[in-house]
Amino acid sequence: MAFVILDPCGPEKSAECVSVCPVDCIEEGPDQFYIDPDVCIDCGACVAVCPVDAIVEEYDLTPDQEVFLEKAEEFFANK
Repeated sequence: MAFVILDPCGPEKSAECVSVCPVDCIEEGPDQFYIDPDVCIDCGACVAVCPVDAIVEEYDLTPDQEVFLEKAEEFFANK
């Protein structure tokens, strides 16, 4: 499982999550930050520092939030 960054990140983009990630799997995209689902070790460090509660575990996504996992997968597939 991996963590996923949701839409509250877009306007905020505060980046605290990037500096605490032990495996450097969070990168800034054009509209928000993204977590690489293939690299994330599910440690939760990013969740604890997110000021807008925009990070959830993949298995907690609602059907309408699954688009954010798809966006992250697409972002890292194109790298």
